[in-house]
Amino acid sequence: MRHVILGNGPAGVIAAETIRKHAPNDAILLVGDEPEPPYSRMAIPYLLMNQISEAGTHLRKDAGHFARQRIDLEHARATGVDTEARVVRFADGRSVPFDALLLATGAAPVRPPMPGFDLQSVLACWTLADARRIMAIAVPGARVVQIGAGFIGCIILEALAARGVSLAVVETGDRMVPRMMGRTAGDMIRRWVESKGVTVHTSTRVEAIDAGDPLSVRLSTGSRLPADLVICATGVQPSIAFLEHSGVRCLQGVLTDERMQTNVPGVFAAGDCAEAFDVASARTIVSAIQPNAAEQAYCAGMNMAGKRAELRGVTQINVLDTLGLISASFGQWQGAPGGEHAELTDEASYRHLRLEFAGDVLVGSNAIGLTEHVGVLRGLTQSRVRLGLWKDRLMRDPLRFPEAYLACAQAQQARGVPLR
Repeated sequence: MRHVILGNGPAGVIAAETIRKHAPNDAILLVGDEPEPPYSRMAIPYLLMNQISEAGTHLRKDAGHFARQRIDLEHARATGVDTEARVVRFADGRSVPFDALLLATGAAPVRPPMPGFDLQSVLACWTLADARRIMAIAVPGARVVQIGAGFIGCIILEALAARGVSLAVVETGDRMVPRMMGRTAGDMIRRWVESKGVTVHTSTRVEAIDAGDPLSVRLSTGSRLPADLVICATGVQPSIAFLEHSGVRCLQGVLTDERMQTNVPGVFAAGDCAEAFDVASARTIVSAIQPNAAEQAYCAGMNMAGKRAELRGVTQINVLDTLGLISASFGQWQGAPGGEHAELTDEASYRHLRLEFAGDVLVGSNAIGLTEHVGVLRGLTQSRVRLGLWKDRLMRDPLRFPEAYLACAQAQQARGVPLR
């Protein structure tokens, strides 16, 4: 049997290794569209902070790993998939046949429709090639403007600040990390970042970037920011355009079932390009975090190798370290329709907790500065246990959530009901 895997990031690598373990005689082709060995994009900030070398970003540190696993590596860009003929077409004109296909092409940065985005010193921080160019310009004292203060943007922000640059961040939302944090939490992160010397503009758009030395970044407020380097961190979208006319059904990402299989038998998807069913919100979502990529890839790989496996669910978790301030977002942090919430905030100590309930079930939460119990908060949110009387206690004192988890978990286990 011949397996073709498009995408050699974490999802592609885990799937390939899973197939090899359970189908030792099958052929496996792992295809990436960058010339480097398989690497982790999440390691790029550590490269920018000089904590690791380029080799440290590689997913497998031993150069002979894939050869020993009999996993063939190729550098190529897929341009189409013919699901009837069971072939993948590549930009170099080749067509490669497959028996089973995994779509693990990940995501690509969104290109905002603004004049000047294509200037030489306007970069995304997404590839190793981007990182090399950023490191050449982002020297101590360099003027850097970052567009976007979402989850990825805040990770990049920390790496840039560590390089000693003069940093300004522009965010169209009314707060930092607006797709992860509510208003109180997002504003608290902003105050913290500003206290560390970073300038933050929220509720502000970049309207154009004008060429020159330095570049001039025009804002919707009418002001301009000089920049030696502009980093665009305005989000990503699944890399699925090449699937047009393939017959593979896509919405925001590639739609999958509980086995990570698409509507086309033998064609699977995993990682940042996959759209899977989320039990908590009762809808399909793309949740582009590495734990999801790993679980989806393992599930897909098992099924491709003929071993039945099902995805346990989509994890909605974001834990962020922004210049030393730890924040977390779990589940339906925006709240459930008709639900209640409990909130506790200590502005001076940069501590915040907001719990969201649907009935007596904790469905989501935001937390800042509560690192000692963040794992418990995650467990309580994901387990979706009925809290009973503990719901009222948490409404009065949200900080009692560790006690609530222990009490409810023990009661559920005593009844023989496993925690999800």
